[in-house]
Amino acid sequence: MRLQLRRMSFRSCRWGRLGSRVDDVRLCMKRQSFLFLLRRAGSLLRFVITSMVVASCAFLNPALAWAEQASALVLHRTVTFADRQSYIELPFEVPEGVTRVSIETSYTEREKHTTIDLGLFDSERFRGWSGGNKSSFTVSETGATPSYLPGPVRGGRWKLVLGVPSIREGVRSEFTAKVYFAWAGDSPGVSTFSEVPLRGGPAWYRGDLHMHDAHSDGSCLSQSGKKVPCPLYKTVETAAQRGLDFIAISDHNTISQFDAMRELQPYFDHLLLLPAREITTFYGHANVFGTTEFIDFRLTSSYVPDINHLLKQVQDLHGLISLNHPGLPSGEICMGCGWTAPNTDFRMINAIEVINGDLGEGPGSGIPLWEEELNKGFRLTGIGGSDNHNADIARDGRSAIGRPTTVIHARELSDRALLDGIKAGHVFIDAEGTKNRTVEFEAKTDSDTAAMGDSIHAAAGQKAHFNLRMIALQGAYPEVIEDGQSTTLMDKTVCAEPDETKGFDYTSDGHRHWFRVNIRSTNGLLLVIGNPIYLNF
Repeated sequence: MRLQLRRMSFRSCRWGRLGSRVDDVRLCMKRQSFLFLLRRAGSLLRFVITSMVVASCAFLNPALAWAEQASALVLHRTVTFADRQSYIELPFEVPEGVTRVSIETSYTEREKHTTIDLGLFDSERFRGWSGGNKSSFTVSETGATPSYLPGPVRGGRWKLVLGVPSIREGVRSEFTAKVYFAWAGDSPGVSTFSEVPLRGGPAWYRGDLHMHDAHSDGSCLSQSGKKVPCPLYKTVETAAQRGLDFIAISDHNTISQFDAMRELQPYFDHLLLLPAREITTFYGHANVFGTTEFIDFRLTSSYVPDINHLLKQVQDLHGLISLNHPGLPSGEICMGCGWTAPNTDFRMINAIEVINGDLGEGPGSGIPLWEEELNKGFRLTGIGGSDNHNADIARDGRSAIGRPTTVIHARELSDRALLDGIKAGHVFIDAEGTKNRTVEFEAKTDSDTAAMGDSIHAAAGQKAHFNLRMIALQGAYPEVIEDGQSTTLMDKTVCAEPDETKGFDYTSDGHRHWFRVNIRSTNGLLLVIGNPIYLNF
């Protein structure tokens, strides 16, 4: 047996249940290099193991989506007729601290009817068998490729098992396996459940950021009409039927839904499944997006003594956090539904759910807290979520999937691009979840341009010109909000055309201000909420 070790370095491409009672208060509980040791191998095994660190995330492989210090081993084995109808074990060492193992395989001589099946054992148990139907797979504590078992990833000797049902005499097949490791805190470079963007190019992408299913308190009627936990599949299927581009499944505190999402994503290849969970505490609820790792939600316990300890967990995992329905009352009927966590450090908050279901304005709205924090100088993105708990609710029903729709301008349809778009504030909320209502709000000075979420500078006495483009909003009118107050800066006549632009000039006083737009129906109903443009922030 020949053994060869090689090392390289690289710069990574880092880039309770409420039931029907909730209707009384609004749906609310809606959560080092490394060392490996080659000990021994049978005399029949001739393989080369190469230890290296991956130089790029360009490969279209789920393992390489996990960009943070992803390490790789390369295992090689020559398979011959002598191996026919036998099983070959290729051992490899998994270092302590690894949270995900992903394997990509290939072999030659397929055209000569060579078949090599795949399976995996970890250091303690059988983890799965995919036979010849998959060339790559991944396993972690929270999810695994179908055919494989999720579960703890323990350090030690693992074994990739090759089954060889067929290889002809005289044929030599070169088998290669690349083994990738991910570590706590790693972030996917593209998406968690998809190795490539589902759609390329900058666009407005429409989706729902707050939904529940059988993994928490979502329910629907069974075939016989009984109320049962509603399968995640129904939520995804309904969202796809309604033409959404993405959804976030945000079950309360749990992370069990991620394994089901990984199975469904390849089939629903027009609908991005964004990992989320609703952190549900006695002092408020918040959605966390973009990480599948456990976040300890036990606020007031010795594990999570205060809210900022929890927020730091999210920050360390590169997650994005949004406060859910913060204006709802909190008490015996719906404990923790409103945001009451003392001493919240809003520097660690990314967004606020300003529309929850059909609750856009009035008692329980999230808008007052959002605007209060904006006036303190925090740049927080306003988003919406249906808080759906029943996938069968009709499209125009309360908290139906996609009502409201959060619309994000992103460079592509991927986890990373959508989360970047939210962080940047390139977002508006379509309260009724239509397919085509669009607002584009921007400001210009002689030297600068800003869109929603961006900042622009104008010295005292300098003019800034604001433009608002409104698409598919005939019969509605715009309202400009400055620092939380409705203004007369823009003409409020209703739109007559399917694509209409209005504008106004503003003379800066040199101080900090923010401006955003609402679009209202002629009877004053809120149709669209835009995010702010920040002046002199």
